[in-house]
Amino acid sequence: MKRQLFDADHEAFRETVRTFLAKEVLPHYDRWEQDGIVSRDAWRAAGRQGLLGLAVPEEYGGGGNPDFRYAAVLAEEFTRAGTPGLALGLHNDIIGPYLTSLATDEQKRRWLPGFCSGETITAIAMTEPGAGSDLQGIRTTAEDRGDHWLLNGSKTFISNGILADLVVVVAKTTPEGGAHGLSLLVVERGADGFERGRNLDKIGQKSQDTAELFFTDVRVPKENLLGELNGAFVHLMTNLPQERLSIAMAAIAAAEHLLELTTAYVKEREAFGRPLARLQHIRFEIAEMATECAVTRTFLDRCIAEHAEGALDAVHASMAKWWATELQKRVADRCLQLHGGYGYMTEYRVARAFTDGRIQTIYGGTTEIMKEIIGRSLLG
Repeated sequence: MKRQLFDADHEAFRETVRTFLAKEVLPHYDRWEQDGIVSRDAWRAAGRQGLLGLAVPEEYGGGGNPDFRYAAVLAEEFTRAGTPGLALGLHNDIIGPYLTSLATDEQKRRWLPGFCSGETITAIAMTEPGAGSDLQGIRTTAEDRGDHWLLNGSKTFISNGILADLVVVVAKTTPEGGAHGLSLLVVERGADGFERGRNLDKIGQKSQDTAELFFTDVRVPKENLLGELNGAFVHLMTNLPQERLSIAMAAIAAAEHLLELTTAYVKEREAFGRPLARLQHIRFEIAEMATECAVTRTFLDRCIAEHAEGALDAVHASMAKWWATELQKRVADRCLQLHGGYGYMTEYRVARAFTDGRIQTIYGGTTEIMKEIIGRSLLG
């Protein structure tokens, strides 16, 4: 079925992204995977190519285009290339909205030009060792000291944690914390008392630096409060649907690409004197995955279109996130199985996709949390 989501401008942008990947990312990606981190040069190259800050107003160096379909193109092409380590989606789609919608004019002038040029890499620090999806359990505190906040606590599993120059930290600004006592504070590289722990050793997405962060009596200027005091819970809930949709977009793109790779493989690979594709079981497996991907793609494209019009709600974003990521997980497992022993070899794309994609059902809200959100909306 021909997709109706994109027009000629989106497809032209897709070619730009593919050219960028071929020139600036793919030749270096294996080295980044070995190093456990991408080069800052790649971020600056993305900025020069206009891939950062797509929705940021032009006066701050951004693209000035809020059409979320461009973000969808970016997610699809990076996923097809198998390059999640250069986390432009995190930067643009997850952190960008906090800066564009909540920052003061002074903060925008300070932070957004670097955000768009690739000189300033961003991260958001919510998860703590004892608090993952449960924001009520956050223990990091920020004490009002007159002209600054005194920040103490730790965060973990923070994507871009090593490279980040600007970290949006969720902290308690009342003793109770919770829904009415959390705020967003922006901590900048070099702040006294701000330390990064180890670059965490993950089973996949090796080049995507993921770190522990520690805050010990960090003096955060009052002018680095992002959004409303004690308003972080509402701010986070407002932006989570886009984050979850972004993850879902990558998930369906990954499933579709794995299906393409595996379809080609079973046509070429022979067993018992004939191609695997001649076996009925193999044909049924491919047929099932193709149908699941087609149905999911239709729903995802509708969600993207709804979000581009500002109409996507948290419930449908949660549906998209859990369904697409669980599909990605199933397809990755089945495609690896169909590759046989070769699927277990890292030189085959299916092996890396299997480990890279496993996090998808966990971050951005686990599958179980997504189902809880949907269930509450239906049953109260």
